[in-house]
Amino acid sequence: MQAYDSTNIFAKILRKEIPATVIHETACSLAFHDAFPKAPLHALVIPKGAYTDLHDFCKNASDTEITDFWHAVDHVITDLNLVESGCRLISNSGANGGQEVPHFHVHICGGTKLGPMLVK
Repeated sequence: MQAYDSTNIFAKILRKEIPATVIHETACSLAFHDAFPKAPLHALVIPKGAYTDLHDFCKNASDTEITDFWHAVDHVITDLNLVESGCRLISNSGANGGQEVPHFHVHICGGTKLGPMLVK
C-alpha cells in the first residue's frame, strides 16, 4: 500500500488551499462537484481522513467515519435527484485500477444514460 501523500489535490481542497463547489459536508466527509465532469452530473465524495484507497479506508477508518461517508454518498445521490433515474459509483484503486489521486474517493456520475462500464 502506498503512503498517504498530503500534497494531493483532495488534501489541498480539505485544507481550503484549492476551491471546490461543495454540495455536502459533515464532520467526516466532503462532497463537491468534479472540476472536470465526465457526465452531466459528476460529484466526488471524500473522507476528511487521510486514506489512500478503499482498502485503507475500510481497514483504518472508524465505524463512525465509514458510516458517515456512505450516508454522505447517499445524501448527494438524493440531492442530485439521481435516486429514481440511477447513477454510477466509481472508486478507482491503485495503478491498475486507474486511481489518479491517492486519497480515497467515490465518483457519483449521472444525469444521462451512461455507456458501458469498461471499454477495452
